[in-house]
Order: sequence, then C-alpha cells, then structure tokens
Amino acid sequence: MEVVIVKDAKAGGELIADGIAGLLRRKPDALLGVATGSTPLPIYDALTARVRAGSVDASRARIAQLDEYVGLPAGHPESYRSTVLRQVVEPLGLSADQFMGPDGSAEDVQAACEAYDKALAEAGGVDLQILGIGTDGHIGFNEPCSSLASRTRIKTLTEQTRVDNARFFDDIEQVPHHVITQGIGTILEARHLVLLATGEGKAEAVAQTVEGPVAALVPASALQLHPHATVVVDEAAASKLKLADYFRHTFANKPAWQGI
Repeated sequence: MEVVIVKDAKAGGELIADGIAGLLRRKPDALLGVATGSTPLPIYDALTARVRAGSVDASRARIAQLDEYVGLPAGHPESYRSTVLRQVVEPLGLSADQFMGPDGSAEDVQAACEAYDKALAEAGGVDLQILGIGTDGHIGFNEPCSSLASRTRIKTLTEQTRVDNARFFDDIEQVPHHVITQGIGTILEARHLVLLATGEGKAEAVAQTVEGPVAALVPASALQLHPHATVVVDEAAASKLKLADYFRHTFANKPAWQGI
C-alpha cells in the first residue's frame, strides 16, 4: 500500500487525475470504477479539465458504478446512476453506452447483483477503482463486519451512513435503507485501487485502514491485501497517522516515472 499525503482535496484530485490520464494513454478503453459522494469530485473535475484541454483522450474509456440505492427509480436525481452520468460520464463527453452499473430497481435484486458481478468480469475487470471511505471505515457500502470475501450484494445501511447521506435528500426519511454494492472481494479484483480521503472527520478511519490490523470491523483495511493500492489523503485526514513523516519521505523520494 502506498500512502500519499497532499496539501488539500484539490491537490489530491490533480494527482489522481494524472494517474488516470496515464492509464488512458496506455489503455484507451480502460474500465474506470467510480465512487459517488463529495470526496471524489475534485478527481472528476481535474480529469474533465484535462480532457477538455486535449491533454488526454477519454473517448474510449468505460465507466463502472460502485454501488446503487435499492428502490430508487433509475431516473431519480439522487440515484447513483444519475449522479455518475451527471458528474462523470457527461462531463467527459462519453455516452450512456460506455457506462455500466447494477439495477437498483430490479424486481429480483439478488439476480441483479449476480448479473453485475458477471458483467464486470465479462468487461475484462476494472482497471482502476476510485474509492472513498466512510467515517466508520466502510468502502462502497460494505459496512463494518462485511465479509472480506464478499461479492456484489444487497446491504442494509447503518443509521450513521444514512445520516451522512441525508444531505443529498430533502430529509433523512427519503434516504433508502438498502443498497446494492460491489463486495470487498469484488473491489479487490480491480487492478489498481485508489482511495481518496479528506478532512479531519476521516482521520481515524484512515489510520485504522492504513496502520491497523486487517479486520472486517474496518472494511477499508482490506486494501492492505491488494498488490496495487494507493491511499491519497490531505493533511487533515492524515493527522492520526503515526508514520506520516515516513509516508511523506517515501513519496518525495519516489522515482518520477513510477507515478501512483
């Protein structure tokens, strides 16, 4: 696991966008896994700026969704399908045909979960998966005590996660109780995992993820098991890392050609 400490969220977005741009130059039809929420927006803004400036061609890129609410119609403005189309697919100039995600409105939710896992595999697997982290250490919607071998499935949200997400709705009663999420086992199959965390509120979760034991209680700690995982954090989110100075030193002395 590589830990990179940056000045702020914008710097984190720029760094990760550079990494994605490099991937797209090597593999123009790369499958990019994207997360929703406010944290990854600087990544999408920075990548869009590069595409519009002509420094990278994303026209053949494919986008894969990490998770989806259960029960919201596909066209609901706060469904994750609508959010990804609005924040990623459309700004990059891609079409809906270049996007894939689970069907949260399916009558048979379990079948929809299995179908999405199969679709990801048939697409060649995710080349780079962007992740955020919850205040309780969840990734995707794999809440604490999720199996580290879990596949795409339906999950019940904790009340804390519903409270965290209520800002996107008129009130908390409108936040669904259930979601479809890629499982931790599914997420770990991506070739490169990139987690971005910003703000002091994520500091404890980051410290447990990076320096704590691998444990289902902190789902993000499973990144320690991945051969190519990058954790990008701003100074506030890094504030509880015991090895922060070491992480700064190693990144400062890293060969430029390595990237992230």
